[in-house]
Amino acid sequence: QELIMKKYLFSFLFLILSLSLFAQNQLTLNEAVSIALQKNSTLIKQKNNLSSRKADVKSAYGNLIPSLGLSGNWNWQRIDDDGGSQTDFFGNEVNLPPSTAFSRSYSAGLGGSVTLFDGLSNYANISRSENNLEAAEYDVQRIKQDIVYSTSDLYYTALNASELLKVREDNVKYNEKLFETIREKNKLGSVAIADVYSQEVQLGNAQLALIEAKNNYEKSIDNLLDYLSLDILEDYELVNPYAGSNEVEDFTAEFEDLETLVDVALNNRFDYKSQKLIVESAYDGITSAQGGLFPRLTGNYSFGGSSTNIPDIFNRRVLSASLSLSIPIFSNFNTEANIQSAKVSAKNAEEDLTVLERKIKMEISSAYLNLQALKQALDVSSKNVVAAGERRKINTERYNLGSGTILDVLQADKDYTDAVRNNIDVKFQYYSAKDALVNALGKLDFNNYEE
Repeated sequence: QELIMKKYLFSFLFLILSLSLFAQNQLTLNEAVSIALQKNSTLIKQKNNLSSRKADVKSAYGNLIPSLGLSGNWNWQRIDDDGGSQTDFFGNEVNLPPSTAFSRSYSAGLGGSVTLFDGLSNYANISRSENNLEAAEYDVQRIKQDIVYSTSDLYYTALNASELLKVREDNVKYNEKLFETIREKNKLGSVAIADVYSQEVQLGNAQLALIEAKNNYEKSIDNLLDYLSLDILEDYELVNPYAGSNEVEDFTAEFEDLETLVDVALNNRFDYKSQKLIVESAYDGITSAQGGLFPRLTGNYSFGGSSTNIPDIFNRRVLSASLSLSIPIFSNFNTEANIQSAKVSAKNAEEDLTVLERKIKMEISSAYLNLQALKQALDVSSKNVVAAGERRKINTERYNLGSGTILDVLQADKDYTDAVRNNIDVKFQYYSAKDALVNALGKLDFNNYEE
C-alpha cells in the first residue's frame, strides 16, 4: 500500500511539473503579434531606412543655409643655388657665389558660400525629401498592418490544424471502441468475421489520418514559430481566442456596402497615401531638374591672414565678399535629359497609383465576397455536423440491434468526421477572412500590440 501511495504521489508531482512547464510555453494570439512586430526583419530594415530619409530632409534644408569652413596652410621652402656668372645691364660679367635661401609662411582663413538662387531647385528638394520621409513612415505603418494579418493567419492555420488533430484523435478512439465491440460480437457469433476485417481497415485508415494530421500540425506550428523568429524545437501551446463561444459572431454586420468600403480603404490605406506622396515627390523632381535652365547666383565670403610667423598671422588681414552668376547656355543636353527623366518618373508614379487603386478595389471586393460566402458556408457546415452526428448515432444503434450493416456505420462515421473537419476549416477561414477584409480596408490596428 505504501508503494502504491508513493507511485500516486510521484505521478501527481510529475503531472504538476508537466503542467507548470507546459504553461510557460503558452502562446496567445496577442503575444504572437507582439513578438512579430518586434522581430520582423522587413519592419526593422524599413525603420532603419527612416533615419536616412530624415537625414535627407535635414540636408535639403541645409542647402538654404550658408556654408562655413576653416582652412589653414603652412609652407616651407629651401632654394640652393650653385652660383655662376651673368651679364649685368652694362654688359659686364658678374660672378655670383653659391647660396642657400630658406622661407616659410603661415596662413589661416574662414569662409564659405551660399546659394542665393538656383531656379527654386533647393525648395523643390526640400518638398521632395519631406514627401519621401512621410511616405516611408506610411510604409512602416502598412508593414505593421501586414505583419498583424500574416501572424493572425498563421496562428489560425496552426489552431485549425490543432483542432483537426483532436478530431482525428477522437475518431481513432471511436473506431478503436467500435472495433472491440465488433470483435466481441464476432466471438459471440452475432456478426460475421467480414465485419471485423472491415472495421479493422477503418481503424487503420483512421490511425493513418491521425499521423497525417499530427504532421500537418507540426508543420503549421513550425511555420508560425519561424515567422516569429522563435525556436521551432521549443514546445508551444496555442490559445484559441474564440474558445468557450458556442456561436460564431456574425462579422458581416460590421461592414457596409462594397462602394462605401472602397471609399473607406482609399482614405485609410497607408500604402495608398504613401504612393500619393511619391507622385508629389516625382513632380518636385521635375521642378528641381528645371532649375538647371535658370541662372545660378552664389555668394562667397572669406576672412583670413598670412605671415612668416604664427603670432603675426593676423597682422595682415584680408576680408572678401563676392557674387558669382552662372548662366547656362549649353549643357550638352544634360539638363534636358534630367527634365525628361523626371517627367517619366512622375508619369510612372501616377501609373503605379492607378494600379494600386485598382488593386485595392479588387482586394476589397474579393475579401468582402469571401467573408459573406464563408459566413453562409459556416452556417451550412454547422448544420451538417449535427445531421451527420445523428446519422452516425442512428446507424450505430441499428447495427447494434442487428438491423443495419457495417458499411452503413463506416460511411456514417466517415461523413461525420468529414463534416466536423469541414466545419473547423470553414470556421478558421472565416476568422482569417474577417482580418483580411479589415486589413484591406487599412483599419487593422497594431498600436495595442506595441505597448
